Amino acid sequence: MRLPFDAVLCDFDGVIRFYDTAGVTELERGFGVEPGTTARAAFAPGVDGPALVGEITVAQWVDSIVAVLVDRIPEEQARKLGEAFTGVPFRVDQDVLDLLRQAQTYVPVVLVSNATLKLEEDLDALGLTHFFDEVVSSARVGVVKPDRRIYEIAAERAGAEPRRCLFVDDRAENVEAAAGLGMTGVLYREVSDLHAALAPLLGRPTA
Repeated sequence: MRLPFDAVLCDFDGVIRFYDTAGVTELERGFGVEPGTTARAAFAPGVDGPALVGEITVAQWVDSIVAVLVDRIPEEQARKLGEAFTGVPFRVDQDVLDLLRQAQTYVPVVLVSNATLKLEEDLDALGLTHFFDEVVSSARVGVVKPDRRIYEIAAERAGAEPRRCLFVDDRAENVEAAAGLGMTGVLYREVSDLHAALAPLLGRPTA
């Protein structure tokens, strides 16, 4: 019997990896700025884009964040915030990894991430360098979700037609773009969402 899909394409941040931003919030309060100010600066138009397509390093991204923040606080404080934001500790959701590992019994699992040039280093720190069958990083391929090309690259690397791919992401616009290519889209909010999506695959006996 044919499998329900031929590949799982999965987002990283917000699905597999989660950040602890408490340290950044504490710094912001200490410097007298509203919590979330650093994140807004980091993701302001034109600030994070070059980092996500690999045009600049994380250190250069920090410089860009500082350039936004210096209008409000001294440069030394702005740099501390920028460095803290780009270096926050993170963890992985082991339940999600367990489900993806089970899926790999049947089909390739490809990581598809809007990421900086530091993604490989982060994967290594988490012990995930060899976990995924393929890694499609926006910083390496030069295109970010929801651009259709990154989905096409991921499907190609998985060796699957787009319409035969399951795509998982925590951002609606990314899921909608995948669905526009014929992929089965899953908007991730909690582990049960992934479990339900994989049920038709994981409920099958292995060959």
